[in-house]
Amino acid sequence: MSRTFTEQELIRRKKVEENNKLGIKSYLKKQKISHTIEQINELYSNFSKEDLENKNVEVSTYGRILSKRGPFTQIRLSESNIQIYINNKMDQKLFDFVSKLDIGDIVWVQGIVMKTMTNEIAIKAKQVLLMSKSLKVLPEKFHGLADVEERYRHRYVDLICNKNVRETFRARTKIITELRKFMDEKGYLEVDTPILQPILGGAAARPFKTHHNALNSEFYLRIATELPLKKLIVGGFEKVYEIGRIFRNEGIDTTHNPEFTSIEFYEANADLEDMMNITEEVIRYIASQLNKEELEWNGAKINLKNKFKRINMCEEVSKHVGFDVTKASFDDLKKEVEKIHKKIEKYYDEGHLINILFEHYVEETLIQPTFVYGHPLSISPLAAKNDQDPRYTDRAELFINKKEFANMFTELSDPIDQLERFESQLKEREAGNDEANEIDWDFVEALEYGMPPAGGCGIGIDRLIMLLTGNTSIREILLFPHLKTEK
Repeated sequence: MSRTFTEQELIRRKKVEENNKLGIKSYLKKQKISHTIEQINELYSNFSKEDLENKNVEVSTYGRILSKRGPFTQIRLSESNIQIYINNKMDQKLFDFVSKLDIGDIVWVQGIVMKTMTNEIAIKAKQVLLMSKSLKVLPEKFHGLADVEERYRHRYVDLICNKNVRETFRARTKIITELRKFMDEKGYLEVDTPILQPILGGAAARPFKTHHNALNSEFYLRIATELPLKKLIVGGFEKVYEIGRIFRNEGIDTTHNPEFTSIEFYEANADLEDMMNITEEVIRYIASQLNKEELEWNGAKINLKNKFKRINMCEEVSKHVGFDVTKASFDDLKKEVEKIHKKIEKYYDEGHLINILFEHYVEETLIQPTFVYGHPLSISPLAAKNDQDPRYTDRAELFINKKEFANMFTELSDPIDQLERFESQLKEREAGNDEANEIDWDFVEALEYGMPPAGGCGIGIDRLIMLLTGNTSIREILLFPHLKTEK
């Protein structure tokens, strides 16, 4: 690949050549430091200028050059800044060396802690080493990249320049840490299940496919962790969870990325009610840990302190269409769907049509956290049937500000029923539904050994992070989101 360089980039490369001729290394290995910049600021910020002069404290640290002004060079490590002070009267050779350094260079400094005339902590330099030469010019004035696409494509530059972005990803780590802490304290066992799966199952989604050479077999990148986790419930674990990457070969928009992070958890002798309770509890817990129980997201004020609302899907759809959809015929529901100009696929039954009407009329009204329960059987192939009406299931989804955040249900433990559901999914696939599940015979066999009554839930971690960090695009909370290849 041929490369062209700007005038500034050529100047910086020339400085590396000049350093080499002078025997000065532009890229060092690890250097010993006495303190981080943060530690220096914490230890000595309360001392007066005179006290520091009397103490004559010597320190060594390192950081990236942010700015240069006269005898002062400001450097940063993590979120802490400090100034290096050097003038030509102190050490002409060192002064000349520091003068030739560029914004973005990473330097090591050894010197005496001091305070400036404006009462800021600084280091009066005795020695400065270039640890890593920056050959690229950072965006002017550290305001960051102006082009949003470039920010995502060159996230490392975005992180250097944008404090808010760094704070977002620190918050992401804290959210996942608190989520893991919550599940561990509830007695759930964290496990890892395979990413490469021979069977498409656990969700309705288009997969990524790959070929395993040694086994000469086709595999999918998993679209869910559900089936392996439920096999572990069969195996005798009472509570399990997995935080991991999920892969779906679908569209990209502000709330969808081809790979994303989810948590799925399953508990023996539990049901839908338990899953709604723990889902509400964990979200409220994490929000409290981040002091985000009341927040604004995507133009709406969200309250995570109040008890989450619970509504029945069919009851809400019935209110909008003006009749009881649970008693309506296919043709009646079809007419309502045609009114809103939605395509009707060959494999649709009444349940599919009710779901379309729900998505059209009801989803847009769900602003505060709301569990929607009572999903039709045909769109819930892994959920247990409802005892009162077997056309529906003990399943719920959590919505916040019109977006789905979690999906949960009382698990289907009957292997005969499960096989029938899988066979129905195959018929849907033959009729054109390329998101339908395949038959996982090993899962059916696992159920035949006996799975205790169980509840399960999956939460989209990325969307939860978007909510709690105030971001409206999933690309803002993924370090390296997928983008079109640069031409």
